[in-house]
Amino acid sequence: MTSDLYKAQEGVGEFGEKVPGPPWILGHRGAPREAPENTLASLRRAIDIGLDGVEYDLHACASGEAVLIHDETLDRTTNAKGPVALLTLPELAGIDAGSSFGREFAGEPLPLFEEALELPGNRAGAFPQHMIEIKDPRLVGEVARSLREFARPLSVRIASFHRKVCLEARDCGLSTMLLACEAQEDDLGFVRDERIQAHGTAPGGWNTPAGALDWPCERWSWSVDEPEDLLEACRRPLFGFNTNEPRRALAARALVRFAPADGGPWPVEVPPLEVPFTGPTDPGGRHGEWSGRWTIGVGMRNPFPFRVEVTLALAIRGGAFEVSGLPSAFELEVGEQRSFPLSLAGGSWSPHEDPVLFARFAWRGGPGRREEALVLDAPLPRTRTLRLSSATLRVPMLREHPGGRLGSMTVRRRGREILAAVEDAGGWRDVRAILRIGHQVHRGGHGVRAFLPEFPRDRPIPFSVGFEGRAQDSVEIGLRRWAGGLPYGLGSGATGRLFVVEQA
Repeated sequence: MTSDLYKAQEGVGEFGEKVPGPPWILGHRGAPREAPENTLASLRRAIDIGLDGVEYDLHACASGEAVLIHDETLDRTTNAKGPVALLTLPELAGIDAGSSFGREFAGEPLPLFEEALELPGNRAGAFPQHMIEIKDPRLVGEVARSLREFARPLSVRIASFHRKVCLEARDCGLSTMLLACEAQEDDLGFVRDERIQAHGTAPGGWNTPAGALDWPCERWSWSVDEPEDLLEACRRPLFGFNTNEPRRALAARALVRFAPADGGPWPVEVPPLEVPFTGPTDPGGRHGEWSGRWTIGVGMRNPFPFRVEVTLALAIRGGAFEVSGLPSAFELEVGEQRSFPLSLAGGSWSPHEDPVLFARFAWRGGPGRREEALVLDAPLPRTRTLRLSSATLRVPMLREHPGGRLGSMTVRRRGREILAAVEDAGGWRDVRAILRIGHQVHRGGHGVRAFLPEFPRDRPIPFSVGFEGRAQDSVEIGLRRWAGGLPYGLGSGATGRLFVVEQA
């Protein structure tokens, strides 16, 4: 059944063509769930799915050429190690950027910027839009030269968190986008005074007092993945956004057009799976510390102005789970809601991908009353919750493999300031504390501090703490963490949730 729903999800690309932007939807580093990030295979996959374009990152190698890679080093995404900037293009030519993702991508190279510009159009015949994140101002001239020499007219935006890069790109005649975590008045002044064409925030980053003001530029967001964030982005609508969940994003855009009068939440509602602080719940240790037993209420509603038939399936992206209580199919009348209990048991030792519930909404419509369908999905995130007042809390780290040693950190709040410190390093040396709040990751020594972002009071703040270090008998750097969300990016599991309370 799950494979059938994935097959149905392929049809969402057709809805993407029927339902064009704005908001324009771009693949973040391509389609990183289906192909290795920032490779030509990933960029092509994003276009094949039906997206309007792609986002990718550029770094300069030692010989000056721009290559697609997010990190400054090769370690995470290739079979090589060391800084990209120390190797020439011939030295990079034999590096494998695909095997770490899957054997079928073995030998996938690091692409050149010019190769990314050659991407073919999608099934609608439109050439893809390009959002290009540049971290090094020295690359702006090289990028401008390549674009001038490229014969095909393209829609390109040079994006950066650094104002210097935006100004340099603007002066080269390129469309520019300033990136930030949230909309702020200082950035509004910069965008207005310096004639920057676009501003992009993290998911929900426009929900600030400054975001409600009049911005003389395109509004974008980056890494918009969660169902409610996608729905908000499509209803606002933003001018565009990039996403790691292209199929879900296309479905959200189609949903808003098929049900324009609907103002309700995402039609597939699932609560988070709370992971206890007390260690594994299965005494046999089959699943590990990032596990549990849950019975949750799943909600399903019909947002469309017509009756639908709903077919459900659960996809396990990582770990091992036993599932019961999932109905196979049912009908929903216009405006009808239905809920049912779903039981899960299992998990994994380390935080990584969580189960996903798929719902295929089908109806009869159009010429000949043929069947149409839209697949909507929602993850069931395993998470932990911290309620923080001014009191100091002791936070246990996960033992992420059998026999792993315990470790702990302390977390306390002083006004809007959060302080986290390593309390028990579990025998590790050279430890460095890590604190994630919202979409920012902060690093320190034994301790680290950061300020709370502006966040709606009725929503938890994405949050996690941990530390890097070395075991006594190892030179390799390891990571201990309280919850998912570290390291930042795909494959690290859902973040914890932080609620700020007035009293302990």
